[in-house]
Amino acid sequence: MARPMTEPITVVFQGELGANSHIAVTEAFPRADAQPLPTFEDCFQAVENGSARYAMIPIENSVAGRVADIHTLLPGSGVHFIGEHFLPVRHQLMAVPDASLDTVKTVHSHVQALGQCRVTLRRLGLSPMVAADTAGSAKMVADKADPTVAAIASELAAEIYGLKILAKDVEDEAHNTTRFVVIAANAMDAPVGVPAMTSFIFRVRNVPAALYKALGGFATNGVNMMKLESYQLGGQFFASMFYADVEGHQEDPALALALEELRFFSAYVRVLGSYPASGFRESIQEPAANAALRPSPDI
Repeated sequence: MARPMTEPITVVFQGELGANSHIAVTEAFPRADAQPLPTFEDCFQAVENGSARYAMIPIENSVAGRVADIHTLLPGSGVHFIGEHFLPVRHQLMAVPDASLDTVKTVHSHVQALGQCRVTLRRLGLSPMVAADTAGSAKMVADKADPTVAAIASELAAEIYGLKILAKDVEDEAHNTTRFVVIAANAMDAPVGVPAMTSFIFRVRNVPAALYKALGGFATNGVNMMKLESYQLGGQFFASMFYADVEGHQEDPALALALEELRFFSAYVRVLGSYPASGFRESIQEPAANAALRPSPDI
């Protein structure tokens, strides 16, 4: 989702140089000054205080699911979604130059990366160790210089930190893809008429069938809901927040009516943004196994 730039801008991401988020920044903003930050909170703050124009934030993975930290940060933030970027993720198993698959015992990486390589790690008999991020794990392995310790990270991370790739493309699924959102301090909605996605968070009122009623407007107005997830806020089971992605622009008449109905039955609604839909969506095909589960038109 590269945008025209007359001068380099700062785009922050969580992790270290060589992280998949770093790769996503270079693909979406080739001329940007990509800056790593330790935490997602730091990325949000950098955007909100103006020290960075944008942040590239992973929000979900096709194998490991949502990035939970992001969902919990959204209600208290003032950021806006202005774009999305899909990155096919290829994980590399790497260690110091004198290591081998025979010497390695433990593998360090982000919990999402370890989950995306779970089957492969079990097959290799390696013990996963959760770390803050992928590229940071590669940096740690290089600093530690221990042939029994490996990391799962990108090929770029291996180059940056001088590590040897022991096994290539160790992700369990070939379709392993991470979806990123680009966040900014100010709204920058896609022009009306451009294929768009709209993301929002909401909390329904504490009345019977509130969720059913809140979502009814999307069905009656023909709005395609691509994602709906619930999660708890502040460790309280009764405080459920919902995150949703729908096709269309919030100013489209059908979606505007659906959002109006949502607000009527909800205690809180915040539209995060209407942004250009990634061209990657056009290449996504429904797996044959899922298609087979759909009822026949004759039923």
